[in-house]
Amino acid sequence: MDAAASAMGWRRRVHLWFDHGAGDDPVATAIHRGLVLLICANVAAIVLESVPDLAQRFGPAFHALESVSLAIFALEYAARLWVAPEHMRYRTLPAAKARLAYALSPPAIIDLLATLPLLFSVFGYSHLRVLLLLRLLRFFKLGRYSPGMASLAAALHAERKALFACFVVLMGVMLMTASLMHLVEHEAQPDKLGTIPDAMWWAIITLTTVGYGDVSPITAAGKAVAAVTAVLGLVMLALPVGIVATAFAQEIHRREFVVTWSMIARVPLFGQLDAVEIAEVMQFLRARTVRNGVVVTHEGEPLQALYFVASGEVELALPEGKATLDEGHFFGALTLDDVAITSHASGVNAAVATAPTKLLVLDQIDFRALTARSPKLAAHIRKLARDA
Repeated sequence: MDAAASAMGWRRRVHLWFDHGAGDDPVATAIHRGLVLLICANVAAIVLESVPDLAQRFGPAFHALESVSLAIFALEYAARLWVAPEHMRYRTLPAAKARLAYALSPPAIIDLLATLPLLFSVFGYSHLRVLLLLRLLRFFKLGRYSPGMASLAAALHAERKALFACFVVLMGVMLMTASLMHLVEHEAQPDKLGTIPDAMWWAIITLTTVGYGDVSPITAAGKAVAAVTAVLGLVMLALPVGIVATAFAQEIHRREFVVTWSMIARVPLFGQLDAVEIAEVMQFLRARTVRNGVVVTHEGEPLQALYFVASGEVELALPEGKATLDEGHFFGALTLDDVAITSHASGVNAAVATAPTKLLVLDQIDFRALTARSPKLAAHIRKLARDA
């Protein structure tokens, strides 16, 4: 029983290391940075290896890097498969089903394809050209370690129907313009625009604003069709770009909103407010960025604001000792009707950023304006003060 509990504990710990649930754990940081560097080194090696002179000079080094990388990526895949039952989305499943569900997820499939060259080399098929594409798939492993790429993927998934509609419209416009160009140019250029499939090549190149110039109209009617097609190409290009840009911005805002919401909801002052009132509190928060070592509040200085740690780390000097707050925590003090509300009963003497830190600040002036606009919040704070 103890052995089983120990294995479960190690599985949970490895899960936190690989999925950054451990926060500032140095082992998790080392693993993530090491894997990112290894992926970048692999992609660079694959590109440089295509240069004959470099491949001849550094061939053994490239081969050694590939061998080491394959071994590490295989171990990573095995470890992620082992800890799959610890993932939030798979915890309700039995261990075997959780691992199967994880193995069928897109990130796991990319991990598996990145390790397939090891299997091919074991069976003596390391010379296959298709392995180059499998090795290049390792680049997409970076998406796991980049919040920006994850947000972009979420935005593309959210707008997949709109993007597919843009594709359908593009295909329709391409067929129409290709047919028109064929009708007006097939006699003048039978070798280039004699058929609609031939004209479709010209249409798609023009609509995407590439314009190779290998096919161009020579009649007046053909030039008119080309002019309209070129203008339509700008519209076709702007539609998906605008959809993706808007969705990406909304996804970033949504993630920041969720993080900020969770921080505010932890504060006893705001924990019983409804969604509309918490959103109103968020409007009064001001962002403040401080460098490592910067003093946020000085010793002896009266606290007249609440500070939420959005990212980074702050060390507090308290009468009973020092305390370190990381992402999601808060400190400070506010007053309402001469009633003080503090985050620590014994007070904060000083606060210093021990890492580059982003704070969200609710100062006394904005707090008074907020309570004036929200009588429910003011009544809630007075009740807390009476019960304290």
